[in-house]
Amino acid sequence: MSEPDLARRVLIVGNSGSGKSTLARTLAAEHGSTHVDLDTLAWQSTQPPVRVPLEEAQVRLRAQLEARPGWVAEGCYADLLELLADEASELVFLDLPVKVCQAHARARPWEPHKYPSREAQDANSSMLLEWIAGYPDREGALGRASHLALYRSFEGHKRRVEQRLSAMKWEIRGGLR
Repeated sequence: MSEPDLARRVLIVGNSGSGKSTLARTLAAEHGSTHVDLDTLAWQSTQPPVRVPLEEAQVRLRAQLEARPGWVAEGCYADLLELLADEASELVFLDLPVKVCQAHARARPWEPHKYPSREAQDANSSMLLEWIAGYPDREGALGRASHLALYRSFEGHKRRVEQRLSAMKWEIRGGLR
């Protein structure tokens, strides 16, 4: 692991299954940064899940980032990421085709921080695939239009990725190659 890049604060946005968490974990590990998975801050633990009010999520987010100079925040929440945009040095918009995101979701390993078991995660699979399919037309902070608007308005270093990341390597502030 390299020395932490204290100025490196990265936002990653995109559809479910686009590779946000994988990229965030990789970048955070490579550069000694904190990985912030916004899924853990954005939802109440109810059935069905309900979004936490934005003000409450912001308090949770600030508490998690307190005293952490470098971070990588990822999620499909344009409203939460927008709260960090002025502090971020970089933004990555994973704008992959729906079919690619669905394939990633089908191959996703168990996420114990989201589901009590692999079986519970698998039981949610059809809902997740349907959710992913709705991304291009979804209105609000969780849809492609909001992600694109966040990308366009971001004034720091930014990259829009429209193909799989598996064959590419991320370079600090250098983009994808």
